[in-house]
Amino acid sequence: MLNYLLEAVMRQRVAVLLGTLVLIGTGIWAMLRLPIDAVPDITNPQVQINTAVPALAPEEVEKLVTFPIESEMAGLPEMVELRSLSKFGLSQVTMTFKDGVDLYRTRQLVTERLQGVLDELPPGLSPRLAPIATGLGEIYYYTLDYAPDAKDKPATREAQLMALWQIQEYTVKPLLRGTPGVAEVNRSGGHERELVIQPDPAKLAAAGLSLDALAEIVEQNTVNAGGGYIELGGEQLIVRAPTRVTSAEELEKLPLKFGAGVRPILLGDVATVAIGSSFRTGASTHEGEEALIGAAIMLAGENTRLVAQSVRVKLEEIQEKLPHGVNIRTVYDRSELVNRTIHTVEKNLFEGAVLVIVVLFLLLGNFRAAFIVALVIPLSMLFAMTGMVRLGLSGNLMSLGAVDFGLIIDGAVVMVENIVRHLGEKQHALGRKLTPTERAREVLRSAKEVANPMFFGVLIITVVYLPILALQGIEGKMFTPMAVVVMLALGGSLVLALTLMPVLCSFLLGGNIQEKDNWLVTLVKRIYTPLLTFGLRFRWLVVLPMVALFGFSLVIFSRLGSEFIPQLDEGDITLQFIRSSSAGLSASIELQKQSETILRRDFPEIRDVFSRIGTAEVASDPMGPNVSDTYVMLHPRETWRKIDGHTITKDGLGDLMRKRMLDLVPGQNLLVSQPIQMRFNEIMAGSRADLICKVYGESYDELERLAGEVR
Repeated sequence: MLNYLLEAVMRQRVAVLLGTLVLIGTGIWAMLRLPIDAVPDITNPQVQINTAVPALAPEEVEKLVTFPIESEMAGLPEMVELRSLSKFGLSQVTMTFKDGVDLYRTRQLVTERLQGVLDELPPGLSPRLAPIATGLGEIYYYTLDYAPDAKDKPATREAQLMALWQIQEYTVKPLLRGTPGVAEVNRSGGHERELVIQPDPAKLAAAGLSLDALAEIVEQNTVNAGGGYIELGGEQLIVRAPTRVTSAEELEKLPLKFGAGVRPILLGDVATVAIGSSFRTGASTHEGEEALIGAAIMLAGENTRLVAQSVRVKLEEIQEKLPHGVNIRTVYDRSELVNRTIHTVEKNLFEGAVLVIVVLFLLLGNFRAAFIVALVIPLSMLFAMTGMVRLGLSGNLMSLGAVDFGLIIDGAVVMVENIVRHLGEKQHALGRKLTPTERAREVLRSAKEVANPMFFGVLIITVVYLPILALQGIEGKMFTPMAVVVMLALGGSLVLALTLMPVLCSFLLGGNIQEKDNWLVTLVKRIYTPLLTFGLRFRWLVVLPMVALFGFSLVIFSRLGSEFIPQLDEGDITLQFIRSSSAGLSASIELQKQSETILRRDFPEIRDVFSRIGTAEVASDPMGPNVSDTYVMLHPRETWRKIDGHTITKDGLGDLMRKRMLDLVPGQNLLVSQPIQMRFNEIMAGSRADLICKVYGESYDELERLAGEVR
């Protein structure tokens, strides 16, 4: 069969070259559209239902909200796990589904079932589905703040955060959500401005009013009413009652009850009306000050680098529409990590390709032959990228970094080397240069000679990667793309070795062809031949040391450590501060501000530092008010401090930060990690630490005691 293929290839050489041009065009098209990321996303398909519960304790949240929703969602098709979280202010139900499900159809089924449980929930609650995103969806963080020299900014920081909340909610968020690839815009920090009524119980009792009556009267007078329309003089007029109050002064003048006097009892007579903020479940800090931080959440399956770049451009456009003195500042951009990672991959691939080409030239001794073989490298990569786009795989450190050019060119080297040898021998036998017809005939004969062993050799290498395709779950998501990309590249190289290599040899290998070994191969043979003779004569002197070396390697291997995957150096650090479980949000903010101030003072390696405390607006990562994620952005490694003449390592820098925090800011513990690594740990094990211990039981008090002992 391979012989027939080679004969057809040599008869239709122009068609093969045209097919190669099509491959180049298709490959470049695929390369420009290939999703790029730092690491593969290992998140399972999930649907989350978040319900804000402002006033109930965790036990009531569990019984009245979480349990009814869980019961309704049980038995959904393709669901593999159903778990929930009930805490003060939030009920979260998370459903995990099998890989490959239609996430949009699944969300539709969840929405339909959710309608059947709404009547069972306490009044006023509105369960909502979390955005269509993965655990690594928050790819861009920014702060919204007043410039130091802003003239019209409010006097107090709380008032500033109220104004910034309104700008974020009504200007930045709606515009940023229109960015292609953005599923949602999250917010952490800020104050939602509200008119707060504080009744005086004694004055209410004297006026003969109850709290329920007061609330009902206020509710009736804080909405506008419509009255349809009337026709007057042939014209239609809309009837409306603009009774909604818009200021604290209007609210104070709201009549509640007509007593014995002419003047009615006003709201201001029995209560204090002031501007305040709503209940908060989370906050944010930046550079040691409370701040408002926004996050762009990427739609599942999108290109991280392109979406992050689009968000940056969109924020620059939004900046022009903000009030004077209000600035948007980027504090975390995932595309920077992606660019650094891909630059590393590109650098390694380029250096590997150059090294392979140099070795080919030295061993083949013919520049044209080495050039022909080297063409397999870029063409195979274009073939692999086309397959990656078709299969929906992303280019990342795992998928592209695993490509071995030595394996890719193996078949082409065998094919071209044999053709060069046959052409040289034929030319030497005839004593003249070969004609194009003779050269094509000799190329075909040479290709047929090695086609079968070359084909099965490359096929065996490819088959080695097949077991990796059987991996499931997180392991499959991590390593299957690597195997698929390598198999695509090997498949492309095999096709090129059987088609393009003979065609190019027939066109480019004219002129004088030397059939003898070059100087390097001759030198290697002179060294190797006596060694081989010695080994064949004294076989046990060769075998016994090899057996001993193998046994010693087994001992060394048994003592090696192991990791799921090598840790990617993201260039930045995250510090997760954990305070007492009874700590309130205000106390946690103060501790966080102290910690950030000390970090900025004692560590010049830090470029920027910000944190998220508690639960953000979209509860994709719910935490208690006693927990904060602190993102420490670092300067380039060349500027870091030196210890004993050597630049401090990143782990060493993290240990110094941890020790300084424990010494100077007591009352909190902390974990040192990296932004993506922290999310990976949480996705895989439900915790952000590298080592976790789960304690199960019925008694919460006993669980709390045991957890303290374990800690």
